[in-house]
Amino acid sequence: MQFSGKRKNLGLTGDQRSASYPHSLQFYLQPPSENISLIEFETLAIDRLKLLKSVENLGVSHVKGSEEYQNKLENELRKLKFSFRESLTDEYEPRRKDHISHFILRLAYCQSEDLRRWFIQQEMDLLRFRFSILPKDKIQDFLKDSHLQFEAISNEKKNLQEKEIVASSPSLTVTQLELEAVYKIPFADALDLFRGRKVYLEDGFAYVPLKDIVAIILNEFRGKLSKALALTARSLPTVQSDERLQPLLNHLSHSYTGQDYSVQGNAGKISLDQIDLLSTKSFPPCMRQLHKALRENHHLRHGGRMQYGLFLKGIGLTLEQALQFWKQEFIKGKMDPEKFDKGYSYNIRHSFGKEGKRTDYTPFSCLKIILTNPPGQGDYHGCPFRHSDPELLKQKLQSYKISPGGITQIMDLVKGTHYQVACQKYFEMIHTVDDCGFSLNHPNQFFFESQRILNGGKDIKKESIQPEAPQPKPSVQKTKDVSSALASLNSSLEIDMEGLEDYFGE
Repeated sequence: MQFSGKRKNLGLTGDQRSASYPHSLQFYLQPPSENISLIEFETLAIDRLKLLKSVENLGVSHVKGSEEYQNKLENELRKLKFSFRESLTDEYEPRRKDHISHFILRLAYCQSEDLRRWFIQQEMDLLRFRFSILPKDKIQDFLKDSHLQFEAISNEKKNLQEKEIVASSPSLTVTQLELEAVYKIPFADALDLFRGRKVYLEDGFAYVPLKDIVAIILNEFRGKLSKALALTARSLPTVQSDERLQPLLNHLSHSYTGQDYSVQGNAGKISLDQIDLLSTKSFPPCMRQLHKALRENHHLRHGGRMQYGLFLKGIGLTLEQALQFWKQEFIKGKMDPEKFDKGYSYNIRHSFGKEGKRTDYTPFSCLKIILTNPPGQGDYHGCPFRHSDPELLKQKLQSYKISPGGITQIMDLVKGTHYQVACQKYFEMIHTVDDCGFSLNHPNQFFFESQRILNGGKDIKKESIQPEAPQPKPSVQKTKDVSSALASLNSSLEIDMEGLEDYFGE
């Protein structure tokens, strides 16, 4: 994939466009080959990240495959203009978007084991949904295009082996078998079913009903995508050396998809004497923990001051209020006022963009808190769902008056590494709502949504915002020569993609 100032006009006819993406789902076997601008690169990637975050949220908030889950995910795909149904007309652009955005996020999410694990899981859930709504007459074509040697057997063969297939599939009845296709699959591809004694074997082949083939397809997809991400990671040094791509990819892998809460129209509307009450009613656990530690110890280390200070700035504290707030608390800890003025007030002014490089720092997002600067001994920053000992987390939730059943639900989410969704579940419990109606991505989002509920929808208005890490937007003029500037990157990627294609061709 190359990047240029303008998208290349491929001039494809209707038949050629359909041939490029014959299905609404794919295994992403071939990397993109067209030219795109850096602006489109970023737009496609952000939309894909929004989609995968929705997939994650829905997957833990609803039963996968349920009618509500299916409807909500389909609505999300439609809203973000990604492909999802075979029968829709003019699907070239949504399928092209799906294809290119997947490969962009491979670059961003191959950088660590945690990122790869998260990316693979969401892509698998997305594939599972798309396969579930794939018309039956399209399944065999999809399997062939995905290089899967799975062949639907004839009705005659199915009738001959009816007893054996039903006996080997505990949840399948004779009536269901009559309505369901059965696929002849190489034995090695059905090992999980074989281990569970849930499949009929004959002459080195497994005979798998349609309802069980999904798990095999997902295992194949997982293996191929895992290998692909490992190969992509080998190109990272080249990618990271390019000043145009490296900031974009880092922002994607350590970013979220909601507001950044950096510029607020409510500055000064939060008074200092409100903070204690707000901390118990509307602060997320990470900020509630920091506030409690500050009140008890009258001090926070640098990581805690940054995380909590920027959060308070985001909910409306002015620079003058912030200086007063921190100074009063530190003086209670027996700190000399002059020492505070010399050693700490500069950092507070700096975070408001009044010192140093004049960067107006933004509140930390959930992913930034989860993935960067983990707390050490004596620290109180970080995400309690990610960084707390499970038993201590349970005790904390009990002190917050969460019911035993609620604590179990939250701890199950934590065990599954769904930290943001665990926090969202906590939000729903303390506000006694069944569905909060949003995907939690930011501590300040937690606060504003809480205020909206508690104030009957009349909470503080939020304005449009700046990026979390200030980065210059690439102009069209600057992108015109990107293709030539990235020649070395492309050659390196091509080498790895050749190995990738060899692997997929096995």
